Parts: sequence; structure tokens; C-alpha cells
Amino acid sequence: MVNAQAGSQWVADTELEHFEQTRLTVNYKNRAFSATLVRAEDNPKAAQRAVLYIHGLTDYFFQAHLADAYRAEGYAFYALDLHGYGRSLRPDERPNYCEDIAEYYPEIDAAIAQIKSDGAENLLINAHSTGGLIASLYAHEGRYREAVDALYLNSPFFEFPLHGWERLALRTVVALGRWFPHIAYHHGMPSMYAKSIHRDFHGEWHYNIALKPTDGFPITAGWARAVYFAQQRLHQGLDIACPVLVMHAARSMRATEWSDDLLAVDTVLNVDHIRRYGPKLGKQVALAEIEGGMHDLALSPSAARAEVLTVKFLWLGQVLGEHAAR
Repeated sequence: MVNAQAGSQWVADTELEHFEQTRLTVNYKNRAFSATLVRAEDNPKAAQRAVLYIHGLTDYFFQAHLADAYRAEGYAFYALDLHGYGRSLRPDERPNYCEDIAEYYPEIDAAIAQIKSDGAENLLINAHSTGGLIASLYAHEGRYREAVDALYLNSPFFEFPLHGWERLALRTVVALGRWFPHIAYHHGMPSMYAKSIHRDFHGEWHYNIALKPTDGFPITAGWARAVYFAQQRLHQGLDIACPVLVMHAARSMRATEWSDDLLAVDTVLNVDHIRRYGPKLGKQVALAEIEGGMHDLALSPSAARAEVLTVKFLWLGQVLGEHAAR
């Protein structure tokens, strides 16, 4: 049961019109963190169902069209910019850094408490990429896991997309991360992905490149260690009680030069890893692949986005309907 307390101060959002935000200040092992909860100003009144969106790496919430789709279905929409990301990033913080995935649990606790205090009865967590890894472990062991009625994972980051010698190099970085967590082993993440989604290149979306830079932020050994061990736990199998929908692109592609083919594949993760580990999340897991989908399915071309919404809301109608009947 969630011990929800109202009274958060909401102000106009700094990134999107028709949204508002509030700061969530939490503690983890005597360390203070600050996250940002965002919600739509015109959320449905007295909505019984709500969704909490959790972003991926080098990311933050900017997908206003996703909020529109949920609100059209009667859901109150919320999004969490985790500490060190997006709206929450402070000048004295290392961008996108953590040393333990569980660092994010208290801010997810606080977000759920706020959503419950706003009156929602049923809660869906919609998480993307690294957020999908975090949300999976939270739904397995988080303080308010019983308040999560459904979990939708958009291209979750279940394994590093590496081959051969790259896997050995990762293990070396993970070992190094124990003693030198702040060493950057990769200065940014050069890829074709940003060029496939931002409208200044080949995409159709606009976002703040100071918060989501084209080449990413430096990747540290400590972060790699935290993610690696979280993935290893997931590979052993989780026991998520709520229904889970794992959705991903039909194909992956690694590329160093531009091709229009990159507008219809996952250029960040290996979708075979998602297929392999998705069934290990719990006893109620459904998998779906989207033809023509990209890494962030919500940013895919229009036909793929339409298919994502159709599959997702059909599934939600089934699982939340069943939950409400129990």
C-alpha cells in the first residue's frame, strides 16, 4: 500500500507547453538526489488510471504526442526525469551517472506516491531502454511494486549489444568500475540514432540537444558496472507479479554511415537480446515486435507508431480490465 502524501508544488514545465513539473528530493544510502516529475496540465479529471513514463539513457521526457495518446484513452499522464537526466541535471552532477540501479528507486517511490495522491487507482509504468531495465527491477523488488498494475517496456536495455572482443572489453571496464567509477571509457556515444530521429538531420522530432546531445554524454566505468550487474540479475529471472508487455523493433542494425534503412530498425540495441530475456521477467509476459519500428518505438515512423498504439492499448484493455475485476 502506498503512503501517498499530497502537497507538491507544481510550476510550469521548463521544456514543454501545457505541462507542469515538480521536484522530488529523495535520499538513498545517505545521499540526496533530486528528480523531476512532469504531468500534463489537462490530465483527465478524476482519472482512475494513470501512466508513469521513465526515459532511457541520454534522454528525458519530450514526447508530448505520447502523453496525448494516453490522455485520449482516459489515462492521467506523468513522466519522471531521473536524477542526473534532463530537467533534473544539476551543474555539480555527472550526467546520466549512477553506481547502483537501486539509486533510482526512491524517486520512483515518490512519483508513485504523488500519482496515488492525485487519485489514480490503477498504475501503468511505461519505460524505455535503460528505463526499461530500471523499471523491471523496480517492479520485481521496489517498495511500491504492488502498486504497479501493468508494465509496458519499449525496447528495454536487457544486455549490452556487443560481440566478441567487445564483451571481454566490457568485463574489463566493469572490473575497473569498482575502483575507478568516474573514469570515462567512452567519450560520448557516436551513432546514427540521433540523426535518425532529430529533425535537423533525417528525423521528424525536436528536442533539447543540451539535455539529449547528439553524441551522448561520457560513459563511465561506474555506470557500466551498475548496469551490467543489474542485467545479470535480470538474466537469472525476475518475479514481476503484474502483467508485462515487452515491445521492440523487428530488426536491429549497426551502422557508421547514414542509410535510409536506419529509419526502420533499432540502431541502439540487439532485439534478439530482448526476445531472449523478456520471458524471464515474470509469469505474465507478452512480447510483440513492430515492423518498421526504431529504437524508441514512440519516435518511429507513423505507420509503426500506429501499430504500437493499437497493440499497447488492446493489451492494456485486457490486463487492466482483468485486474479491476479481481
